[in-house]
Amino acid sequence: MYPCTSSINQSIPRLIAPHDPREPHLAALKRILRYVRGTLHLGLLLRPTTLADLVVYTDADWAGCPDTRRSTSGYAVFLGDNLVSWSSKRQNTVSRSSAKAEYRAVANGVAEATWLRQLLLELHAPLRHAARHTGVLRQHQCCLHDLQSSATSAHQAH
Repeated sequence: MYPCTSSINQSIPRLIAPHDPREPHLAALKRILRYVRGTLHLGLLLRPTTLADLVVYTDADWAGCPDTRRSTSGYAVFLGDNLVSWSSKRQNTVSRSSAKAEYRAVANGVAEATWLRQLLLELHAPLRHAARHTGVLRQHQCCLHDLQSSATSAHQAH
């Protein structure tokens, strides 16, 4: 699956009303299929790299869905210069603040990085000694500050 189609896969069930499909729904589906057909030759290229760092980028769109007010969160995990894992999905619950939506995104990204570290270890390809700490990069300053602070309280999330 292509990274750019993950949001399309989430949108199709909402886009095509199974109980009452109409001409605009069919036109949108045809447009999606034309896009996929035209990009079949694209893919992810993994290149040899001297960098063996595992870096996770996370982000969340707080209350981004106008219908449910649920947030969309995602992460991208790089091993050196190579994208090795990614995800973008709507969160299961409604977040009461942007910081909570960001925490969920960071938690998912860290869980994926932990799984990848263990997989690399089991494949006898552990990260080099200097890279044993995975970098997690965030935009949201409140989330970053709270993650670095050891005295986070429930009131700081807003």
